[in-house]
Amino acid sequence: MMLAGAPQIDVVGETDDGRGVLAAVDSHHPDVVLMDIRMPLLDGIEATRLLRAQPSPPEVIVLTTFDADELVLRALRAGAAGFLLKDTPPPEIVRAIEHVHAGEGTLSPAVTRRLIALVADDGGRRETARTRLETLSAREREVADLVGLGCSNADIGSRLHMSVATVKAHVSRLLVKLEVENRVQVALLVQDAS
Repeated sequence: MMLAGAPQIDVVGETDDGRGVLAAVDSHHPDVVLMDIRMPLLDGIEATRLLRAQPSPPEVIVLTTFDADELVLRALRAGAAGFLLKDTPPPEIVRAIEHVHAGEGTLSPAVTRRLIALVADDGGRRETARTRLETLSAREREVADLVGLGCSNADIGSRLHMSVATVKAHVSRLLVKLEVENRVQVALLVQDAS
């Protein structure tokens, strides 16, 4: 119902339990999956992990009523490209789907603030993150830092005087070099290192 008024989005399938996610994705081949955390048989975080382990998986946005810090981190580490609360207004959910489809991550503002605070309190990952980021060229590090600030590809291109295609190429290299699956995980790594 939330997405019915968005002509650029086609809802191709639904499932009410975590075990049905892989089969539904195999049947319908969506670009983006909205995943609830609390589902019977298999929770949304484990379903996300299994889905993201598949060849050419769709992007996943976790959409839930629960914003516990642990759940946010677990969802992002499982490969989710976004985390939204169910009280997010429908137009923002549509924008989030468009952003994730375009290769950008998305988090609810309240989740972003709490996540940054949580990550900042965890110094155990700082050295590992810094070591991983040291493998980047100076330009790749600039792109990574701007991804960490939540900038879109267009914003990064504007700030660094690059085309959007060049930014996308840099982001693709970041994912490979840093051994992460999406922009949100790059942002987490940048936050861990700071």
